[in-house]
Order: sequence, then C-alpha cells, then structure tokens
Amino acid sequence: MRFVVDQQVEDIEMPENLKLNTFLQEFHSNCTHPECGFGFYGFAFGQSPFPVPRLVQGALIKNAHKGEYAAVSGIPELRNAISKYNKHYFGIDVSPDRIFVGPGTKELIFNLLEILHGTVILPTPAWLGYLPQIRFLKKNYHMLPTRANKKIAPQDLRKLALRLQDRQKILILNNPHNPTGMLYDKSELEAIADVCRELNIAVISDEIYAQTTYEFSKFVSMGKIYPEGTFVTNGLSKSHAAGGYRLGYVIMPQHAMDLKAQFKKILATEYTSVTTPIQHAAVAGFEISREMDEYFEVTRNIHHIMGDYTYHALSSIDGVKATKPESTFYLLADFNGFSSVLHEAKINTSQKLSEALIVHPYHTAIVGGDSLVLERNDFSARIAFVDYDGAQVFDEYIENKPKNASDRIEFVKNNAPKIVSGIQMIEKFFNDLKQQTLPTLQTRSTEIITTKLP
Repeated sequence: MRFVVDQQVEDIEMPENLKLNTFLQEFHSNCTHPECGFGFYGFAFGQSPFPVPRLVQGALIKNAHKGEYAAVSGIPELRNAISKYNKHYFGIDVSPDRIFVGPGTKELIFNLLEILHGTVILPTPAWLGYLPQIRFLKKNYHMLPTRANKKIAPQDLRKLALRLQDRQKILILNNPHNPTGMLYDKSELEAIADVCRELNIAVISDEIYAQTTYEFSKFVSMGKIYPEGTFVTNGLSKSHAAGGYRLGYVIMPQHAMDLKAQFKKILATEYTSVTTPIQHAAVAGFEISREMDEYFEVTRNIHHIMGDYTYHALSSIDGVKATKPESTFYLLADFNGFSSVLHEAKINTSQKLSEALIVHPYHTAIVGGDSLVLERNDFSARIAFVDYDGAQVFDEYIENKPKNASDRIEFVKNNAPKIVSGIQMIEKFFNDLKQQTLPTLQTRSTEIITTKLP
C-alpha cells in the first residue's frame, strides 16, 4: 500500500542544525582521507556541553520508579519550585497556578501558537525552529528585520503592527537571543512593551537562555515588564544542560483564566503530561541551593570566556564581522564582506557556503543565514562555541579559574582546541577562496556534497 502524506507535512524541512549533525556523522564515516579521523569543527549544533547537575541526576534516579501519570499542568512540587525559582532569580512573583509544564519549550511554543489567534510577528534573524511551526499551523506571519544592532526597534514594530488587521498580534521575542547572543535591556523591553500595550500585541517571550546571561544582573524578563500580555517560556535544556530531559514550562499572563482552561485542554489532548520521574528530577534543578548557584555561575562564566574568544578571533579575520555575545553560546558571524569572491566561486547562497565549509580539508560545520530566516544570499552564519568536553572544562575552571585576560585566552587554547582550530580553518577557507582558481574550489565542493548531503 502506498501512503499519502499530508502536504503541510511534506512542506516542513528538517531543522538545519539537526540535518547538519546527521550529515556530519555520515560524512565522517565515509571520508577516507587520513585527516578525517580527527572529526569536525562543530559550530553548528547548539547544545550545552556540561554534565547535568548532580542534584538533578540524583533526583531522577531516586524517582525512577514513579510510573503513574502526572497532573496535566505539572506536579505541584515542580510548579511550586518553578514559582520560587522565578521570584528568586528573575524577580517575577508568579503563583504556581499560572505555570504549565511541558515536554520542552519547543512544544509549549507550538501549543501557544495553536491556541492564540492572530498574525505572528517574527523578528529576524531568528532561531531556526519558529518558522517551521508557524508554517505547519498555517498561521499568518510577517518578518520584522532587526536593525544594525541586531535588535528590533519599537518604531518598526509599531509600523508593522498598524498594517495588520487582526484584533490580536503575536510577537515572538527571543531574549537572550539565538543566534546573535544579544540581550535586550530593561529600557529596550519597556519601549517594546509600550507598543504591545497600545496595539494589542501578545508576546511569547522565549527566555530559555536567561541563566546563561554573562552579567546575570543585566537580565530582565519580559514577564516582569509586560505581565498582562506575556507568555514566558523557559526550561532545563540550556541552563541545566539537560536538553534530553525534554522539560520546559510556560508562565501564563496575569488574569488569563479562560485562556488557562483552553491551554490545559490542548496539553491533555496532545501529550497527557510530562514524564513523571523527569518532573521530580526537575524539582531539584529549580530549587534554590548553593550547589545550583555554583553550577550556574561556573557554566555561564565558561560560556563568557568561550564567547569572548570566538568573537575576537573571528573579528580579527579581515572581512568578517560578528555580534559580541552577552549571553547564550552563540554569535552571528557576518561573511558578507566576501560576497563577490563567493559569487565568483558559484557559492551563491548561505546554504552553499555551509556545504563548502563542511568538505575536506575544512571540516567546519556552521548554520547558514537562510536557516536563520534571513535572505538566502545573506552570508551570515550562527556560530555555536561549545565544541569541547564540558565535564573536563567544568572541573578545570574550578581548579584553575582564569584571573586575567591572558589567562582566559590560554584557558580556551588549552581546553577548547577545536574552537581555536575551527576558527583558523574558517580563515583558511576564505584565504583559499581568494587565492585558488575558482573552478577547482567549486568542483571540490559540489562533488562531495551532492552525493552525501541528505
């Protein structure tokens, strides 16, 4: 029997970071060159490299026997812990009954887009997961390009929203931001919130990277600025290095009683509840403790060191610009200064640039601009600076904490050599691009990619 797949599913593509990760594994096994044995410089896949906190691991083991269904909204212990966590770290005084637990923030954002009527406003560049969800749900949407500082301007938001006829608009605000690593400060959020109040714009504030903010006191939640209109999502995956646990939460806006009932109905229909042992493990992660405070401090400091090094190293390459990250483990590298030589080499899109960098001898994986909801010919790329042994680096930081700028550079060179070498390989690629005969470069790129890329 031949099965027919719904067209809207056919139109959805595999997220570019997962596609690249799969390709790297397959290409590595098929590359016969002796230098292929070392692996790849992995700037494409954004996953916290650190071990899951011991408190969380221990709680999972302790509660592994709990096989009963949990409450749809989440177990009371976890919702209480999340409430206290948000008040302690983010200054949001939220009652547990405004909190819903789900299998990751990606799923919860999807659920919110399901129940909220209105056109979606998506700032660009954007995390590569938003647009496929919007398209799958057949939502109307408009892009809102960021300014030169890679942030949206309130006046641009207002101008766009005034063109939309919907009674309600939905702004997806990712703060801290993937892929740029940028952070909106309090005054910037207040200006955005003023527009949202005026024009009835609901905000889905994806704050999954909040705990990774390098100068943590600078982080401000949109849920604190615009509590009556903001849905705040967060979870375990980035702050607790527990993406595989698949646990996130959403804080509903104030006074959204009818909406909470509708949302609960959707959760019960789609996945009943989150895995019970995982919820009990998450309680330990969200409880306030000295051990968790140390974990957050160490991991965010390491991200800061790696981010500063990556930013300065890339910016030192003639023709490359980069955003200086204030949070997360990403930055956006701008390679548009090489547009002319890239076009001469028949590398006309950011996807082709990603493909050309993967092949031997470069072995460097990036996520190109078209996957970040930029124009296909925008040669920008997300660079994830997490290609190192997180457990080893965590311990090394505690034992030998860098004391000055030179120590921080040496820390990266000693503990993250693939980041160092990968940036050097990016520089080599662009030097080769300018110096080599163009047909040779093009042949080497397409010959392998066209036969191996899924």
